[in-house]
Amino acid sequence: MRSKTDLEKALFEGEDQDLTNIWIQALHEKNEKLNQKIEEALKELDDEFSISEEEVAESFFTNFFSNGMSFAGKEYNMITYKYIRSNRKLNLRGVFDFTLNNSDSVMLIEIEYQANKNNVAELLNKACVFRQLHPIYANRDLYLGLAALHFDTETEQESIKQGIAIIKQVGDSVIINDAHLKVF
Repeated sequence: MRSKTDLEKALFEGEDQDLTNIWIQALHEKNEKLNQKIEEALKELDDEFSISEEEVAESFFTNFFSNGMSFAGKEYNMITYKYIRSNRKLNLRGVFDFTLNNSDSVMLIEIEYQANKNNVAELLNKACVFRQLHPIYANRDLYLGLAALHFDTETEQESIKQGIAIIKQVGDSVIINDAHLKVF
């Protein structure tokens, strides 16, 4: 077996083409493994960063609603944050970010870091699931709100069209657009 110096000589002096090819192949394989590890590490960092963005939004809006439990001109006496409800018989499962409850209405709020049109469709679907999973609220009005740190124009317009309140951060405060709010 040749020593490393022989291998280096073969590489640089062209003495042994087979050995040079083996060396290049080994470097190529090492490079591919290193690139794969880097991609995996970047994906993990990206996943962690996404979770952090959602946590920032949830924390911001949770603090806001905890300080004052009124919305759309109504006072609410109960807040529920981040819960899962399921019904095996109906084969339904719902994950709800935030609800405000009083004796005659429920406000279901979905919290996002950056809202998009898909969030509007998901919230409308969650309203149906919420009604089925909470028959106790059958006689209460159900309102929907989409809270986010960032909205694009198209998402805001779709929310207004659907009758969903827009709750967004502006600096250290929150602006709520609920003039178009409808009962679901």
